[in-house]
Amino acid sequence: MPLSIVRNDITRTQVDAIVNAANEWLRHGGGVCGAIFAAAGPSELQAACDKIGHCPTGSSVATPAFRLPAKHVIHTVGPIWQGGNNGEEEALRSCYRSALTLALEIGDTSIAFPLISSGIYGYPKEQAIDVALTEIRSFLDEHDMDVYLTIFDAESLRAGRGRFSDVAEYIDDHYVSESPYLRRRAWERSREAKGYESLANQPIQEDIQEDAAAPAPGMPMRTQFAPTAPLAGAPAASAPSKHRAERPQRRGFLERLLSNLDESFSTTLLRMIDERGLKDSEVYKRANLSRQHFSKIRGNKHYQPKKHTVLALAVALELTVDETRLLLERAGYALTHANKRDVIVEYYLLHHVYDIYEINLALYAFDQPLLG
Repeated sequence: MPLSIVRNDITRTQVDAIVNAANEWLRHGGGVCGAIFAAAGPSELQAACDKIGHCPTGSSVATPAFRLPAKHVIHTVGPIWQGGNNGEEEALRSCYRSALTLALEIGDTSIAFPLISSGIYGYPKEQAIDVALTEIRSFLDEHDMDVYLTIFDAESLRAGRGRFSDVAEYIDDHYVSESPYLRRRAWERSREAKGYESLANQPIQEDIQEDAAAPAPGMPMRTQFAPTAPLAGAPAASAPSKHRAERPQRRGFLERLLSNLDESFSTTLLRMIDERGLKDSEVYKRANLSRQHFSKIRGNKHYQPKKHTVLALAVALELTVDETRLLLERAGYALTHANKRDVIVEYYLLHHVYDIYEINLALYAFDQPLLG
């Protein structure tokens, strides 16, 4: 995966390059720096750093990784937070840019970052995450590399929740308990509110597969989705892209999907890409997929994707909820309110936000699997 946000000990990450949040004199420090030195072998890593001597704030240098499960340690010096008006943001951006560029120059194809400057240097975690994602995205637009943003402590794990209060509200309003009984009763209440005959006396099917395209007996064919009007405080919609302006009328698009029910997932996907006039590289980068992964999809008309891959491609193609549901059905899945990840993705689709990194950050904040 090109970018993955993970909760892990960075010293155990299997990558070519591990990034150390270093100080200017490249001395053994505390926090992430201390953990990396300890795992690499303190004396060996310090000797390698001493040969370099100094690294300015915002810059990066590389040493061997010694005992770490990596080829290199890339040392980058983040800024100390001084209120935000002393060039901290640009220095932090430079850390990510210089580390990624250096990794490319020395032939590394995978790299793991800590959340630079967000520990003892005091950079606010939510702002630090925004900088990291922006700079990594910019790099991946031009280069192929597997990048991991590694977040270990619980405070960092929860940092994103403040920005996702509207997502949390949407989850509270739409997420249905995975208990078959409660899911059935929620559906019953919805039917009764709409004037349908009660089915309360019919038996409840206990074995319900939340990702199956075909519903269990007695269950609705499709989940009822919320109106598409934006919620108060909803995130700003993605800027209109070229292909969104050029794509066909929605009604005609859906009619074509419905008229080709026997198409495989791959055939449907490739037709949708062609209709939008998109390049493969545009699609797999927007979907946070690797080029190799996308090549498998294009080269095998019987390819069976994972559900998170289908959702990522729906985001990349800027599909509506209904279009996403149909694409999922081609692969044998359904969009369901019994799956919290589905509810979160639905929220962003309803609000026309197609930024895969923002969606993945929300998924990460709510402990859900990422897309891509």
